[in-house]
Amino acid sequence: MRRLRSSTVVLGGMGVLAATITACGSEPDKRCVDPLTREELPSYECQSGGGSDDDNGSTTHRGSYYYGGSVRDRKVSGGSFDKTAVDTGGFGCSGTGGG
Repeated sequence: MRRLRSSTVVLGGMGVLAATITACGSEPDKRCVDPLTREELPSYECQSGGGSDDDNGSTTHRGSYYYGGSVRDRKVSGGSFDKTAVDTGGFGCSGTGGG
């Protein structure tokens, strides 16, 4: 029977551990979206400091961040504008308990 070298076992274990930690701590996908039409927008439409200036000199943005979900024909669905409402899930993660 063939024996694995200890370095192979350690590296394999580290890969599994890294994947588990990354999956549990990962953020949901974040997209800039028009809240009325649900159309995906360029990121500068949501970021502070971007957008266009109005008459008062303040910066306006037409987009809001949309978390999770998917995009089809530039329209988003299946996610939420509320980051906490999106389940990031992942391998080895436990959900919040109810009771």
